Amino acid sequence: MSSEEKELVVKLKRGDSIAFEQLYNLYKYPLAKNVLRLVKSEEITQDIIQELFITIWRTRNQIDPHKSFSAYLHTIARNMVMDVFRKSLRDKKLEDILMSTSTEIYSHIEEDIFTKETKTQIDEIIDLLPPKRRMVFKLCKLEGKSYKEVSEKLNISVTTVNDHIKKANAFLKSELCSSQELMLNLFIVSIFLGL
Repeated sequence: MSSEEKELVVKLKRGDSIAFEQLYNLYKYPLAKNVLRLVKSEEITQDIIQELFITIWRTRNQIDPHKSFSAYLHTIARNMVMDVFRKSLRDKKLEDILMSTSTEIYSHIEEDIFTKETKTQIDEIIDLLPPKRRMVFKLCKLEGKSYKEVSEKLNISVTTVNDHIKKANAFLKSELCSSQELMLNLFIVSIFLGL
């Protein structure tokens, strides 16, 4: 943290609204960018950022000017995003917005960055697929083979490969949605990676 930023934080702690506004302008866009990547909704992002800075102002006396203000903000933002995800498990509309990201996160994050527990949970869900579908899913999604390659390897049509993938994805979305803990773990991983 720069000395100028530290001075702003000290002033904020004393109730200086100009320092608060300067810190807000400094951090609102980077925070909003990270939050938007996760929640995929500008409206939800704006609500989170607004609530975050209201919280900062209300709890300014608790801020430690010797610690990273940026890290402090990101921790609060992460907790607020987690609250949104928890709420989404009870709110169908919000769930629809957020669930589209869970399979995307799974598809694009290498297996070795998941915690061992999360990877085990995902493997258990994949193992519930019928054997042929499981094989097609692993070859396409985990090994990165094309539908044509899988078609030739398993001696099935490309249409059949496509059908297996569609059904596997639908099953995985359903299972991920029903596993509150796993869904939250996936989003936590994405937050730490800045996806």
